[in-house]
Amino acid sequence: MQSLELNKAFAALLTAGITFMVAGQLGKVLVHGERPHEAAIKLGEEAGGATAAPAAGPTGPTVEPIAGLLANADVAAGQSVAQKQCGSCHTFNDGGKSGVGPNLYGVVGAPHGHLEGFNYSAALKGKEGPWNYDELNHWLAKPSAYAPGTRMAFAGLSNTKQRADVIAYLRSISPKAPPLPAAEEAAPAK
Repeated sequence: MQSLELNKAFAALLTAGITFMVAGQLGKVLVHGERPHEAAIKLGEEAGGATAAPAAGPTGPTVEPIAGLLANADVAAGQSVAQKQCGSCHTFNDGGKSGVGPNLYGVVGAPHGHLEGFNYSAALKGKEGPWNYDELNHWLAKPSAYAPGTRMAFAGLSNTKQRADVIAYLRSISPKAPPLPAAEEAAPAK
């Protein structure tokens, strides 16, 4: 008698599974969704498949200077923000392996695209000069505006204090980081 009950239970599960599969296929036949002709988000390409040309220097929306905030930035808060916002793609330890993004140990003061063996986008390979505090501020505010065509999907940190804290943390793990700029250097000219 037990065998008969198991057969009934198995038949019920099989019938339910087949019913759901048929309903799914029937739904696909009855409802025609339009697929987009092109990707909604294009990373690193312009129309026609050409790679975006790298921009020269910080570009994009106006970004509040952070030189005045760097002197009092909280390294521990910056580490926390960096681990939460950046840790899924980047590592921060000396000699750490790169993930989706490059290892960020020693980034402050280092040239753009400095890490050997990491495949940087053309947008970053074309950037000249070091990662200074102003460059990092613009990059962290909105990477896609700083380096159009970058493969980095991070939207950016809109909070100036958080950016200052993250930069202070990155400075703390950068043995060759330049001295902090004076607050007057970053004040907008009037």
